[in-house]
Amino acid sequence: MEALPKALEVDETSPESRDLLPSQTASSLCISSRSESVWTTPPRSNWEIYRKPIVIMSVGGALLLLGVAITCVAYIMKMDISRFTALKMIGPAFLSLGLMMLVCGLVWVPIIKKKQKQRQKSMFFQSLKSFFLNR
Repeated sequence: MEALPKALEVDETSPESRDLLPSQTASSLCISSRSESVWTTPPRSNWEIYRKPIVIMSVGGALLLLGVAITCVAYIMKMDISRFTALKMIGPAFLSLGLMMLVCGLVWVPIIKKKQKQRQKSMFFQSLKSFFLNR
């Protein structure tokens, strides 16, 4: 075999040699931990499961009520035109943002329930499979 010229040889401390060495990447680290995490995690409480939708619904409800209050104040009280136009724009904006967040939270809850049922079925079939394969 021919010897490489001195200029083409790669020194072990050079950046090119570091690219050639095997390294622990994130994907290779996740492969080993992935199989354990799915089946060995303890069951989560209802608060941990539904925390995010509850927060989204609470914030959405608060923004909805704030929007209703600002809109009512804008149309009931007598005030100058500049304040009236500002409140007339801000009130419905808060109202629509609050309604959107409230609906997102309400839709999120059935999605989480469906995922929980699928996870339970998956765990059941996994245990059934392991039961028949280990006989």
